[in-house]
Amino acid sequence: MALSFYVHIPYCIKRCGYCDFNTYTPNELQDGATLEIVSTDYIDAVLKELVAAPFDEVPTIFFGGGTPSLLPAQDLGRVIDAIKVRNGLSSDCEITLEANPDSITAEKLARYIEVGFNRISIGMQSSMPHVLAILDRTHNPENVKKAVDLARAAGFGSISVDLIYGTPGETLEDWRQSVTTALALDVDHMSAYALIVESGTKLSAQIKRGELTMPDDDLMADMYLLVDQLCESSGYSWYELSNWSKPEHACRHNIAYWQNQNWWGLGPGAHSHIDGKRFWNVKHPTAYKTKLFAGESPIQESEELTHSQRMDESILLGIRMREGLDISSLSPAQIELLTTYSENGFLQRVDNRVVLTPTGRLIADRIVREITFQYP
Repeated sequence: MALSFYVHIPYCIKRCGYCDFNTYTPNELQDGATLEIVSTDYIDAVLKELVAAPFDEVPTIFFGGGTPSLLPAQDLGRVIDAIKVRNGLSSDCEITLEANPDSITAEKLARYIEVGFNRISIGMQSSMPHVLAILDRTHNPENVKKAVDLARAAGFGSISVDLIYGTPGETLEDWRQSVTTALALDVDHMSAYALIVESGTKLSAQIKRGELTMPDDDLMADMYLLVDQLCESSGYSWYELSNWSKPEHACRHNIAYWQNQNWWGLGPGAHSHIDGKRFWNVKHPTAYKTKLFAGESPIQESEELTHSQRMDESILLGIRMREGLDISSLSPAQIELLTTYSENGFLQRVDNRVVLTPTGRLIADRIVREITFQYP
C-alpha cells in the first residue's frame, strides 16, 4: 500500500475576502503576534501527529494552506525528513509547495529545493487588477511571472498556477486575458476553479448587501469552455474537471484523492482517508497543538464508509477524471441513464468507459446525482 500526506499550514498574512479555508492571520490567533510567534512550535506538533500514521511508502506530499511559502524551508523540511525516515519516499515522490507569488524569493526557492520540494503551485487567481481587488488578493500580478521564472531557475521540475473564474464584475474578455497570460508562462499545469461564495465571508456579505453581483450561469459556462479550449490548443490536456497539464505533469497527489487512495492529513482541520475510514482533526491551531502536546489525539470525528457510500464516491470522483467510468461497475439502470446523456452529447463512449464531453463537464454534478440515485 501507498500513503500520501497532506500537510496543512494554517497561516496567512491577510485573509482574502472570498476565503473560507481553515486559515488564520497571526493577529487572529494572538493580539499583536507575528508569524514567527504563532508558528514556533507548530511543526513540533505536526511531527507528534505523524507518529500515529501508517508506515506505508509515500508517493506524494502536499503542503497546502494557508500560505506554506511563508514558513522557512528548514521548518517544512523537518516534516519531509521525518516522513522520509519513518515511512520512506518513493523514488519519484512528488512533493508540492503552495505559494503566494509575493512571498517567493530566489533564496527561499533554492532552500525549498534543497529540503526536497520538486513541485510548486502558485496562487495566480487572475491577471486583472480589478478582479484581484474584488477577491482581496494582495499580490502584484506582475510578480506571478517573476515567481514562475525564479521557480524554474531554482530547479522545480513541475510548476502550476491556480486561477479562479466567475468573480463579480469579471467579463469573458477579462477571463480570456487571465488564461492567455497564464499560458504564456513557463508552467506545466493549470487549475481553474469556479468561484464559490461561502457564507460568512466578506465577499458573501458584499453580495448580500447588493454591492456586488455574481455572474449568471451562462457566463460561468462560457468561462469554463473557454479555459478548456485555450488549454487544449496550447498543449495542455484536461485530466480532471478543473485541471489541465502538459504530458507527465498531472498532479499525482490530487489524483490520489480522486482515486480514493489512502492519505493522511497532518495539521488542524486536516482530513484523512485510510481503507474506507475518514477522520478529521480539530480545526483551531491552538486546540490542535494543545491536544498533541498533552499526548492526546487531535482527531475530532471519524466515519466508516458503507459499501453504498464507497460506490457513490467512486462514481462521484471517477466521473471527474478523463478516464471516466468503467461500464462494468454500473448497474443496467445507470447504463441506460448514461446512454441518454450520451445521445445528447454530454458523454462519449471510449472502449468500455464513459467520459464527459466539455459540455457534459458543465453538468457533472447533475449526472452524478441521477446515477447514484439509480444505484441498487
